[in-house]
Amino acid sequence: MNRRLLYLFLIVLAGCNESQENLSNAFFSGEIVNPTSDYVVLYKGNAIIDSSALDKNNMFSFKLDSIEDGLYHFKHAPEYQNVYLKKGDSLLIRLNTVDFDESLVYSGKGEEINNFMMEVYLTKESEKKSITNYYRLEPKDFSRKIDSLQKIKLDLLKELDVEIHFTEKELEIAKADIVYSYAKFKERYPFKHKKLSKDKKSPKLNKDYYAYRNKLTYDNKDLTYLRPYYEFMVNHFGNLSYMSCTHGCDIKDNMAKNHLHFNKHKLKLIDSLVIEKELKDNLFRNVAVDYLLKVHDTQENNKIFMEVFHALSGDNRHMAEIDDLYAGINNIQPQKRIPEIELTNFEGEKVSLPNISKNRKTVFYFWSGTNRKHLKDISNRVKHLSRIEPNFSFVGINVKTDQDDWKSLVNASGFDPSYQFRSDDFEQLTKTLIVYPMNKCIITEDEQIVDAFGDIYKSFP
Repeated sequence: MNRRLLYLFLIVLAGCNESQENLSNAFFSGEIVNPTSDYVVLYKGNAIIDSSALDKNNMFSFKLDSIEDGLYHFKHAPEYQNVYLKKGDSLLIRLNTVDFDESLVYSGKGEEINNFMMEVYLTKESEKKSITNYYRLEPKDFSRKIDSLQKIKLDLLKELDVEIHFTEKELEIAKADIVYSYAKFKERYPFKHKKLSKDKKSPKLNKDYYAYRNKLTYDNKDLTYLRPYYEFMVNHFGNLSYMSCTHGCDIKDNMAKNHLHFNKHKLKLIDSLVIEKELKDNLFRNVAVDYLLKVHDTQENNKIFMEVFHALSGDNRHMAEIDDLYAGINNIQPQKRIPEIELTNFEGEKVSLPNISKNRKTVFYFWSGTNRKHLKDISNRVKHLSRIEPNFSFVGINVKTDQDDWKSLVNASGFDPSYQFRSDDFEQLTKTLIVYPMNKCIITEDEQIVDAFGDIYKSFP
């Protein structure tokens, strides 16, 4: 432990000694090596609890009064990770952003549960490749493999509890972290196996395959923001919707192609089963974003979906975001004029999108200086397309890069500066043009949109 970390640790201990009379307090502090932001932000669920600016030694510190025991998460943009905090904790971390998760270590009072969950998280990450291969197995063999991986972690938790004596809530969170992680893979299995084996039908599962569903809870606020629990729920409702539609809906075999029906069905299932309000809101948001961003359905179908969404989720905490997304998608439909957004050209002048695309066929694509691999790939792609598609002007829009870096990267990448522009307002750009994913391109002809949901790699040969 270096001197700065030791010094901070002593301060935390001193603070704890002075606070013995108030055991409802908790301390959470640490050091960020190679920081990528000036702040650490602490969240409880979706709400910001507090933020701490890094000092000159890259240290942060939180003193939390009257803390509610449970799962929190801290964010050092763009990364975040969970942390379990309870009354009386004096928790210290040290991490290096070069290997954010791998380098994260907890020490002090409260370290045991957090280090255990961190080790489980890293182990699960290392297992992903093996589990991908397990999807090829028959159901019985797949279940055996997954159950074995889960049992190893649960046995370790049981052994550690004998030594540490975790609280009831700590045990609940740690166990759920394990169980829902592996249940998620079981929910995915029928679809992954069918795809990998190229079978026309889903594999036949024995009656005990989904036995873990008997202990499912849809009403535990403590689990709402536990990542494995939420990921499980997303996969679980996708599975339930598919199976119930396939066996119970009139359209049956056409269901997979009828995205509107499938997503309406999913909303209704979530509404009927999920009790916990924040979990329901988050799952509704997931369905809406997934449908609106990825399906690219007709305006008529989008409208029908939104009517159902509003009817079932009128007070959803994400309603404004979904309404904005829907409005943005409506505004970039074919034959509409490209939105009046101002960009900055290489000479520092403001130019609007309609002016850029006037009297010519234009392909707008997006890049950022924060992702060098994407920049390299897209610059090569644009050079290729410029040769084989001379009737189009390929125009780059940069985001999340300061002006000097942007100009340097344009020159280093071999882009033509006269076809490069920069946005100062990433939020406005993404909300108006629906910049998702980053490989997206927008094809226009004389200011009119031809395809606002193109792909720079797929829309051209």
